[in-house]
Amino acid sequence: MECIFCRIAAGTATARIVFESPRVLAFEDLHPQAPVHVLVVPREHIDSLWELVDAQLAGELLLAAAEVARRKGLARGFRVLTNARRDGGQEVEHLHLHIVGGKRLGRMLPG
Repeated sequence: MECIFCRIAAGTATARIVFESPRVLAFEDLHPQAPVHVLVVPREHIDSLWELVDAQLAGELLLAAAEVARRKGLARGFRVLTNARRDGGQEVEHLHLHIVGGKRLGRMLPG
């Protein structure tokens, strides 16, 4: 199994788990970009958001993101983002949502 996120989901690679359900796993990012930085991934391998076709799984990922934010005490605010494919800045080819917070985040887009 080459994919690090698949190995984490299978329990053959270690990670600091924050949330888990039958189809979704959330764990601390090894290179955090904010005081709180958690990755939410489907347990099954899906390359990116581009390939996601399961509406129920999409909902489960978002609900897991909200639960992670609650568990991490991010009531003041947080950001959920995903990078899709190489030109979108995706570094690991396994769909994952970044949950970042714990500090005031600046605007991402002008306006």
